[in-house]
Amino acid sequence: MKDLFIDCSNGVSGDMLLSSLLDLGVPLEVIHKPLELLGLDDLYSLRVEESSSFQLRGLKLFVEDNDKSGKHRTWIEIRTLIDKSKLNKSLKKKIIKVFEMLAEAESIVHGVDIDKVHFHELGSIDSLVDIIGVCSLVEYLKLKSIFCNFPPAGSGFVETSHGILPVPVPAVLELAKKYNLKLKTSDFSSGEVTTPTGFALIIALSDFFKQPNYFNINSVGIGLGHREIDRPNFLRVYLLENYDSELVSNSLNCARYEEVILQESWIDDSSAEDTSTLIDELRNSGALEVSSHSIQMKKGRMGLAITAISKKEDAANLRLIWFKFGTTIGFRERIEGRWVLLRRDGICSTRFGDVRVKQVQRPYGQFSIKIEHDELLRISLKEEISLEDARKEIILNTDTFSPIEEWN
Repeated sequence: MKDLFIDCSNGVSGDMLLSSLLDLGVPLEVIHKPLELLGLDDLYSLRVEESSSFQLRGLKLFVEDNDKSGKHRTWIEIRTLIDKSKLNKSLKKKIIKVFEMLAEAESIVHGVDIDKVHFHELGSIDSLVDIIGVCSLVEYLKLKSIFCNFPPAGSGFVETSHGILPVPVPAVLELAKKYNLKLKTSDFSSGEVTTPTGFALIIALSDFFKQPNYFNINSVGIGLGHREIDRPNFLRVYLLENYDSELVSNSLNCARYEEVILQESWIDDSSAEDTSTLIDELRNSGALEVSSHSIQMKKGRMGLAITAISKKEDAANLRLIWFKFGTTIGFRERIEGRWVLLRRDGICSTRFGDVRVKQVQRPYGQFSIKIEHDELLRISLKEEISLEDARKEIILNTDTFSPIEEWN
């Protein structure tokens, strides 16, 4: 499985997002099929053209509305249409989530019950094509995670069915407020560069509003906007290889990549006893490892640099420990990656009885046994022998290893 990064630094709209995903090489049929299942295939014509903006290439999308009824669809009508369709459950969920976000925003803006919301621009056939198309392409790509950065707010005014409105339009502001998302402000974001449809799509589909920690790029898709502005008007998406998928075909199949949190503080106003307590509490609260070394700090004072490494899910607990048991008033934190060999716990049968050990899988089919120090100490004290003698005896019986867990 791959990851996707949506780079909407210049703005985001439904048609730009749709054309950028198509530029990754996804076939047009992926868009047409769900629209056909919804009975909308006669209401639109879709054309995708290679074009450019400021001499930068990309795909531009053109949707022609063949619906002559001029009907404004309501939220209930769209929800019923999707619910009763033969689309798969996962795709239905994505599409309904986007429209529901837009309906909630519109209901607040107009002060009406959500079930009475009438979509104007959002209920037009081109918006239906954009939303259903983007959700279908994302479903087709079978992504592991979707990352996105914060889009620009834009500036000025835009003409809508409700008249001329200031940018950002009210629906965009409501979405930003409800989902606590930032809109970037800048001098060059002229006009409406982030539309309600585009904003709702990235909110509904994105797993993380940040850049990935690395760009292992598989392919890049570029979607062009229709407006002429004072800079290239495009949206980029990056299809990324993630380390999990890389390992499948990598010769180093005995190892896995994972991200950990590194927290560090330099302390010069703590006693040795208090520092020892802090280190113990960090370990007890989930730190994979805690290390320390002496440093010279300002004004010639000697201090201690303490570093804790933890899994992401334990980082929050450790943040509390730093301030509860330490004298520090701040610490640094960053994400780092590490490779770890696959391992599993097990038992070796010896003349001392069953001994708990860890089996490690190494490159080229090799295996090794790591004896837990607590077990060595237990046997040494019980049998009144040295740690080295206990270790030698256990190593002679590593062929009796029996796993008690799966590789991890």
